[in-house]
Amino acid sequence: MRALVFASSNPGKIAELQALLGPQWQVKSAKDFPAVAEVDEDRDTFEGNAAKKAHAFAKATGLWALADDSGLVVDALGGRPGVYSARYAPTEPERIAKLLAELAGVPEVQRTARFKCVLCLAFPTGDERFTTGTCEGRIGLTARGTNGFGYDPVFELPHGKTMAELTRDEKSALSHRGHAFRAMLPVINALT
Repeated sequence: MRALVFASSNPGKIAELQALLGPQWQVKSAKDFPAVAEVDEDRDTFEGNAAKKAHAFAKATGLWALADDSGLVVDALGGRPGVYSARYAPTEPERIAKLLAELAGVPEVQRTARFKCVLCLAFPTGDERFTTGTCEGRIGLTARGTNGFGYDPVFELPHGKTMAELTRDEKSALSHRGHAFRAMLPVINALT
């Protein structure tokens, strides 16, 4: 069995990657390496943050290390909150409230947005590979749904449902992270 570390403590992300890779891979999480210091996501791009985390874990563990950075990109806000999505406001409810307040008065047709995820696979040798996934939609006028997390309740897909109204499997099939994971699969499966 081959092993790689996913530089995340999010059990949902770990489970999603493990399900995609199958039993021939053992996906370890950041929690399996408590001696590795938490990586400060201080870069100004998704690529920079993903690479910083992946290289830190590859160097510390000697394993192939995968890391992601993702966020919400809103066209009417010039791409904000973007790389600062998790730091846009202190809590998830406050982030959603701030987003909706900033978009107050913006017509529905101009509320286009996308979730973006960048994955970096870092090799213990220092090499790296990137994949990107996006999910297009728009920001709704109110929050709907109880599944998911983050901005999911206000992110409406073209068919009208929010990400928070989808099942876990539906979300995985459509999500930015799911697209990025599936694009990375051939790279991971070619590792020896």
